[in-house]
Amino acid sequence: MAYRKVRAGHGSHRVRDLENEELHTASLELEWDMEKELEEPGLDRFQLECMEHQPVSSSSGGGMDPDLEPIQPSVSPHGRFERLQEDPNYVSRFSRSVPKGQRRNGTCLAKYLLAGVGVFALGLLIGRYAFSKEQVKVEPSADTDVLEKIVQGITAEKIQALQRDFDSLSDLTEESKVRYIAQRWEELGLKDVQVTNHTALLSYPGPALSTITDLSSNQCYLPSGVRCDQPFTSTTEPFAFAAYSAVGNLVAEVVDIQYGNPGDLRRVQASANVTNKIALLKLGQSPLLYKLSLLAEVGFGGCLLYVDPCDAPFGNKTFGVTLNPGGNPFFREDASTAGRDSRHNLTSLLVQPISASLVKMLLSAPAMGQGRPCVPMAMPSASARKLINLTIENQASFKTVHNVIGYLKGKTNPDRYVLVGSRHGSWYKGALADWGKGSAVMTQIIASITAQTRAGWQPDRTIVFCSWGGTSLGNIGSFEWGKENAVVLQSRAVAYVSLHNPVRASGSLQAIASPSLQQLAAETQKRHSMSCSRGGGCPGPNVSSLQTPGDSSFFSSQLAVPTVEFTYSEFPKTERAFFLTEAFFPPESLLRETLDPAFKLHETIAKITAEAILRLATDPVLPFYPLDIALDVQNKLKDDPLSRPDLLNVAASLRDNSAFFQSEVMRPANDPKERDPAHVRMLNDVLRDLEKSFLIPNPPLGFYRNILYCLSRQTPRFSILKDALEVPWHSSINQSLTLVTSAISSADKLVESGLNLFENENDIPQ
Repeated sequence: MAYRKVRAGHGSHRVRDLENEELHTASLELEWDMEKELEEPGLDRFQLECMEHQPVSSSSGGGMDPDLEPIQPSVSPHGRFERLQEDPNYVSRFSRSVPKGQRRNGTCLAKYLLAGVGVFALGLLIGRYAFSKEQVKVEPSADTDVLEKIVQGITAEKIQALQRDFDSLSDLTEESKVRYIAQRWEELGLKDVQVTNHTALLSYPGPALSTITDLSSNQCYLPSGVRCDQPFTSTTEPFAFAAYSAVGNLVAEVVDIQYGNPGDLRRVQASANVTNKIALLKLGQSPLLYKLSLLAEVGFGGCLLYVDPCDAPFGNKTFGVTLNPGGNPFFREDASTAGRDSRHNLTSLLVQPISASLVKMLLSAPAMGQGRPCVPMAMPSASARKLINLTIENQASFKTVHNVIGYLKGKTNPDRYVLVGSRHGSWYKGALADWGKGSAVMTQIIASITAQTRAGWQPDRTIVFCSWGGTSLGNIGSFEWGKENAVVLQSRAVAYVSLHNPVRASGSLQAIASPSLQQLAAETQKRHSMSCSRGGGCPGPNVSSLQTPGDSSFFSSQLAVPTVEFTYSEFPKTERAFFLTEAFFPPESLLRETLDPAFKLHETIAKITAEAILRLATDPVLPFYPLDIALDVQNKLKDDPLSRPDLLNVAASLRDNSAFFQSEVMRPANDPKERDPAHVRMLNDVLRDLEKSFLIPNPPLGFYRNILYCLSRQTPRFSILKDALEVPWHSSINQSLTLVTSAISSADKLVESGLNLFENENDIPQ
């Protein structure tokens, strides 16, 4: 098979282009027919939440001028593959050299003669072997039928029954839960199920509750706002703590810093000395660890966290957070050689989450955080700052974290892994534990898939099912297993599908996906749009590449494995509400009963996720889209004040190479008549490794190493460029620009190497 196509040259080649116009027109007609067979339904309602919704436009000039040509965000405009011939300026903007291009016109006559001989021979063959039409047409893949059976085998009733089983285990030890999950998977038909054990330092509330004492009135309060001298019956009060916070007590003034972004800190520092003061910080807008690192850098000694009721209705509740960026924070030998207090914390700050009602008392602003429109909470200008005594009573100990890993071996590519992950632990214990939903959905998917394997079917790639432990304290199980297997995963893992928290609210169906998987997420959502919870008038696919908490973070951030997660949740109404999912709020018993009583939302998530898993495990060409990565890069640079011509040039080159690669290499590879297994495997390796180009070393705390993930839907930018501009002591602007340019250039070279690989395949002896 040949993936190479004649690409028109520049300048002196125009005359020959006109002379070959008829041949070119005939070629377009043949490609049009092929595209109609291969093309997926158009995604006219596809919304990339990290992009503005504008169409791709071509420059009117013959060359790419990064200063003049608008960079327009888009998805691949024709579904799975872009038809480049519909862009009249594409060839003039494509700057790659064309090896052997000059020799083709010189051999044109010879090709016509060979074609004539071929037609004559073909006539003889047809006369001798009169095969029927049905024997030569491409039959649909058997996997389509398997997918239908797997999806049909998933029902709300089965998921509900599984969740009841898992909920009954909530009072058991983690070891007992792990044994039950492993046994259940084996009974369903997974042949290779392993339990892995990892020792880690875990942080817990102390024997006494943390307290906040107002020294002006000498009144002591618990984090919920209840007075210390009053009896409390709340079962959630002990869980209102910040895991891995510094411990001890601090007497200091409370300083309102709002969301704690660099602008807020500059404003506060201009009017007050913040050294060893206690910051009153709203959760949201940016990653918590990033904001806490800024507080420590400017000299704060403590921090009280809260959620403004104007950002979320649950702001009046207490909650918990973890300050662990991921994995086991300390080794046992480290703790044995250091003092107790210095080894149990991951920050110098004393950090305590509190309720909005307690914040109103500290701000002397009882009317804030309510009303229509809601009045955001802030310290009145005339109010004096409160002097408080903050006491943190956390403790820590080494314990064993367990994972369950089950393998469903692939048939043709068993050394390529599609990872699927859920969790078997939660922040709250007993009846408040919420881990059963994701585990029930994944177990139902396993049951439906293994029913087909017992009938003789097998996926092309190995599916690895993972149930993680230690998730709420910093994704400890997934990080430790991932680090131990990093060398294998870097070369074998092709995707990670998350079931971290499938139904968070009765809102809209949403997906968090790597840029290369956004089209797969959108296509899958669109096919299941009839299952949306509100009935008619369902919105189009809602897909973004935001950083998100959960076990997928190790794979997306540390290894740049493409990830996707489907969930029902409330769409944040403002940018301030982003990153509120970092907080662990106690689930309301009434909400647990009314959120999805018929389990239809869970069923929809299970079916969508199962389809994504099957596509990733069985599609001959991985459903990754390089052009979407290139367009995402250009979109991030479009309005960035730090963009410069060399950066825009390399981004334009990545787009051109990705568009050509997607159209001229990926499209033919999806035609069964042209598909060669060795070449498809090489193609998939290029697609698998593309996001790895965007890994950077040592990003700011709380930021992903994979810079393709953004922090905002409204104003997408490369996060490290935003940090360099706003926090210059972290990294110089030139250093950050060099990192971004190097990442884009690396991706461009990888795509170009793939083009060269397939372009020269005619030189390979057959």
